[in-house]
Amino acid sequence: MDSGTNNRQSIIYILLFVGIITLVFYSFRQQAISSEELTIGELAQDIKSGLVKRIVVDEDELKLTFKDDREGTSQKEPDATFVQQLRELGVTAEELNPENVIIEIKPPGVWVGVITVLGYILPFIMIAGLFWFVFRQARGGGSAAMNFGQSKARKFTGDNPTVTFDDVAGIPEAKEELFEVVEFLREPEKFMSLGARIPKGVLLMGAPGTGKTLLAKAVSGEAGVPFYSISGSEFVEMFVGVGASRVRDLFDKAKNDSPCIVFVDEIDAVGRHRGAGLGGSHDEREQTLNQILVEMDGFDTDTNVIIVAATNRPDVLDPALLRPGRFDRRVILDRPDMRGREAILEVHARGKPLAPDVDLKILAKATPGFVGADLENMINEAAILAARRGKKAIEHDDFQESIERVIAGPERKSRLISDTEKQIIAYHEAGHAITARSLPEADHVHKISIIARGQTGGYTLILPETDRTLVSRNKILADMVSLLGGRAAEEVVFSDITSGASNDLERVTKMARDMVTRLGMSSVLGPMVYGKKDELIFLGKELTEQRDYSESVAEQIDIEVKQLVSDAYQRAKDILIERRDVLEILAEKLLEQETVDSSELDKIFPVPTPKDGGMPVKNSK
Repeated sequence: MDSGTNNRQSIIYILLFVGIITLVFYSFRQQAISSEELTIGELAQDIKSGLVKRIVVDEDELKLTFKDDREGTSQKEPDATFVQQLRELGVTAEELNPENVIIEIKPPGVWVGVITVLGYILPFIMIAGLFWFVFRQARGGGSAAMNFGQSKARKFTGDNPTVTFDDVAGIPEAKEELFEVVEFLREPEKFMSLGARIPKGVLLMGAPGTGKTLLAKAVSGEAGVPFYSISGSEFVEMFVGVGASRVRDLFDKAKNDSPCIVFVDEIDAVGRHRGAGLGGSHDEREQTLNQILVEMDGFDTDTNVIIVAATNRPDVLDPALLRPGRFDRRVILDRPDMRGREAILEVHARGKPLAPDVDLKILAKATPGFVGADLENMINEAAILAARRGKKAIEHDDFQESIERVIAGPERKSRLISDTEKQIIAYHEAGHAITARSLPEADHVHKISIIARGQTGGYTLILPETDRTLVSRNKILADMVSLLGGRAAEEVVFSDITSGASNDLERVTKMARDMVTRLGMSSVLGPMVYGKKDELIFLGKELTEQRDYSESVAEQIDIEVKQLVSDAYQRAKDILIERRDVLEILAEKLLEQETVDSSELDKIFPVPTPKDGGMPVKNSK
């Protein structure tokens, strides 16, 4: 049993003891008060009248027996004796003669004496107990009441690792970088013989969900050395100096357990640029960062302590934290490519019953842009769907449904919409699909549905066939045309437009503005970047854009953005007008069965080629 449990039990016992004593004391007092019937003056008159036969004096309480066998009680004043009070009230010695009234004085009881004594000394006992408890906590008790300055890091010994490098997939280069660190901890002589020193720090950088924390857990499992894990936000409290004290305590423990690894998750919580805080340069967060900088740079190479930190905001970290000598090595975890996604799916599919029709390579191809966390969630959703449907194994349909749930949200088949709205949604989604199919640069259409899913009334699933690092101008223009295909279909068919394309318009406008101001893809404004984005580093959020260009240039940017969007919209209308028959057939098919997959779309509208009607995007402007 730890000291924290003992302290809690001691407090409980003290409170119980105080409660029992208080109840007993007040019960005696209430009993004494409730038994009062005659005043001392009334009792004196009864004695003079010869009505009282016997009086038993029990401390201040008087038990009376009358000559007519009645019984009663009275109460004397505590500062005088009973006989003295009666004489002061005019009762003579003759009237108090034992022949007239018997007076019996009862000795005080043990409990009455104890309660009386406790009433005086109990407050002192309670004060002394409080001082004892505080003193014991201050000398290192297990409770956190007096241990603000102690580190909250969790220690793992590495004897029974739950995660190893076999559980990490899709990031082979990052694994190789971290494996060198593990190898150095296992065989330091191999490196020291060549004059190499251990890296003092490794910074894991990558988008959320790419596996930074998982990779750190794998390092602890592989190295077999003590592993301290803490979050950056756990250093800082409301009390000044607590963060720096916790940093010192953590590094002292790490030195004592050398060789070991210290992992700081989300280090950007305390590692942001100094001088950018709302409290100036003396706020608690910056004092914590200063202590981290001192401790990291003060390590001896013989201690064999490595700091591993993770962040998805390396741009906001203080330059002093990133310099060699602190974080010597930076490991970037990118979004996995198709082979990486397949390897991740194999890891997460271990131990799960998969149907014969499941091909992980096809699933990896259908999930571009997914990170490890997305893929894990997708497999878990597929397993839940299969269990809900009463299956014994997870089938391909379950995975396909889970992909769509991750991308767009769950289906809402119960949503009631009118026939008119359903028809508009069908033509809207058909417009997306036909414009995307008509452009060779656009991505492949996998599925079209008019079933509400998430926040959308319907959706067209358009995914790339291969992973793409570079995006061409024609590709962006094709994406703009396909995004505007829904709004264009509404205007072509109904001669009216709705609010259903609000998100499409927002995305298209952003793409056009980025082409002009960020990517240098405007022939009018040239290959330049316009505008500098300002950001409050402490808040970690873009607030404004600094305009480093004139009003005339701003007007040209607006004109060029509008022209790009207008050209894309007109191109979408031209395609749908030319392929109006296909638009009608596809919309009717959607109204009939609500969902059309790629194989059914191939029968309605095969993928055209430039030779038989393909329409490459016009490279205007």
